[in-house]
Amino acid sequence: MAALKAYQHLDSLTFNVLNQTKTLSAALCCYLVMGKRQSFMQIISLILLLLSALTMEGLVPLNYLMSQSSIDASPSQVDWNSAHWSNGVAPILLASFISGLSGALSQRNLQSSGGGRNPYLFSMELCSASILILGSSLLFSSDGKRVAEDGFWAGWVPQLWIPITTNAIGGIIVGLVTKYAGSVRKGFALIFGIFLSGVVQAMLDQNHGISREQVTGGVLAGVSLWIHATHPYQSKKLKSE
Repeated sequence: MAALKAYQHLDSLTFNVLNQTKTLSAALCCYLVMGKRQSFMQIISLILLLLSALTMEGLVPLNYLMSQSSIDASPSQVDWNSAHWSNGVAPILLASFISGLSGALSQRNLQSSGGGRNPYLFSMELCSASILILGSSLLFSSDGKRVAEDGFWAGWVPQLWIPITTNAIGGIIVGLVTKYAGSVRKGFALIFGIFLSGVVQAMLDQNHGISREQVTGGVLAGVSLWIHATHPYQSKKLKSE
């Protein structure tokens, strides 16, 4: 709900920039909930990962990264009034923080002592909660009125099962990734997913090749993942030993 409210009051550029802070929120919430610290180099890698996502989405021009004095497209002026903050910036930052908090809580449950929760059962429980919440929201939305008038299956086509199936499989994989890799590493996987989506789109649509921004963003994501994996946090006791 917070992300939807923000999307209605923010331009796409601002929304995408602030939405990419969810990986940083995941790292912060993992520290607050589980006490998992990040080393200095891992913090640098998270910032580099954020930069790679913004580059792949075209939000950070390559001319800016190369420190050229002139940039073709000048940024649009944004009206930073109180409504912009209360109805746009604050909700998307809240949604990003909630996303990181939910990832940290899920990771704590899945990785708790004694083996943790079963990731498949945990995914089923989350889906059941989503069904109850979304079903209840139909009572107060225009979609619920449309379903009551035309029926639940109105407008359904066979192709609609493709995103339903892929989202279901993706939900199971997310549970496995959260259990065995953690919510911060899941953020790395999401950024690589953006890169792979661009590659697949280029393969399917010959009119749209792989852009320089996508290649640069993919390289930055790879470097950030290597830094994060090879520079884990070490306590002072381990360092002294």
